[in-house]
Amino acid sequence: MQRTEAVYELLKWSVMLAALLGGFLLGGCDGRAQAPPPPAAPEVATVAVSTQRVVLTTELPGRTSAYRVAEIRPQINGLILKRLFTEGADVKAGEVLYQIDPAPFQAALDNARAALGRAEANLPAIRLRADRYQELLADKAVSQQDYDDTAASLKQAEADIQYYRAMVETARINLGYTRIIAPISGRIGRSNVTDGALLTAYQPLALSTIQQLDPIYVDVPQSTTELQRLQSRLADGRLDQNGKNQKKVKLILEDGRPYALEGTFQFREVTVDPTTGTVILRVIVPNPEGALLPGMFVRAVLREGTNEQAILIPQQSVSRDPKGNPIALIVDAENRVAQRTVALDRAIGDQWLVSSGLQVGDHVIVEGTQRVRPGAAVKVVPFEANSHKDGVKPLNDAQPGAK
Repeated sequence: MQRTEAVYELLKWSVMLAALLGGFLLGGCDGRAQAPPPPAAPEVATVAVSTQRVVLTTELPGRTSAYRVAEIRPQINGLILKRLFTEGADVKAGEVLYQIDPAPFQAALDNARAALGRAEANLPAIRLRADRYQELLADKAVSQQDYDDTAASLKQAEADIQYYRAMVETARINLGYTRIIAPISGRIGRSNVTDGALLTAYQPLALSTIQQLDPIYVDVPQSTTELQRLQSRLADGRLDQNGKNQKKVKLILEDGRPYALEGTFQFREVTVDPTTGTVILRVIVPNPEGALLPGMFVRAVLREGTNEQAILIPQQSVSRDPKGNPIALIVDAENRVAQRTVALDRAIGDQWLVSSGLQVGDHVIVEGTQRVRPGAAVKVVPFEANSHKDGVKPLNDAQPGAK
């Protein structure tokens, strides 16, 4: 019985001790509850807005086309004796491609030359007769009619000589047409006729086609919307097109590889295609190795101009309001958050080109935007701009440089 009472007393004192310790934990020494400390200001990473010099470019799809195209057609009727070129090979201007049977044209030339010789042989006698009749006419030895007939015969003989000379030249030209030559240098395609084929002058079917591939054209369609936007920028003075390499154009091939040589912008069409709403930009590109073939799809990177006062901010610093308008949060001089509505021009790599809404010296929040609201006090820390997880810098749409 005494042992049970001792255990009971021990339990009672243990409960009292636990209650006393709990009171000390819940209250201070004076018995009053302590208030929790105020929360610390959230940290945000910011970048200072500054202007940069940026070369703006536009990437547009395009198709290659031959610099010059010559369709080979016969200029006379005849029979092909032999094809003298290799299909798919490079040919030089003046090189013989086909040989037409020259025998009938050689005979025509010989006939014309003989007729010319006969006319030239009759001329001296007729001229002497006309001279004699002129002298006799002064003495009234011949009639005026006889003299007029002789003078007319002289003029007719001279006209016959001119006619037969033209016939000789025509026969000589036709004989030359029996050798069908290449009008331009380039790469010739397949032959549409074989030896022994009968040809007709200026027939619809071309015998073959020669295309000059060095240099080569790239035709790039540009929408009228983009064209008007570019003209607006130039009119407002936001772009300068007086750069040294303004007309240089880079190409990206179908497999994504850049083409080694730069092209040169030639001209812009003045007519809009009504079906697509685009105008054609023509670029001329060197093609010494023949890597570009007519009809290939490429992408052309064209320079729009240089923006000397461009404002670039990281893309992650821009969000959207409920209406879809782009907004950015900045930190003012009192370290409080303010909201700005911005106008974005385009993405350049991992940055936005800002048209309006920000000023030089503004501190734009890049990291920590989810933890703050406009009007909240924040603690500013620097932003590490070059931290890429994969270590690869994105391909830029323009070429920014520090001003």
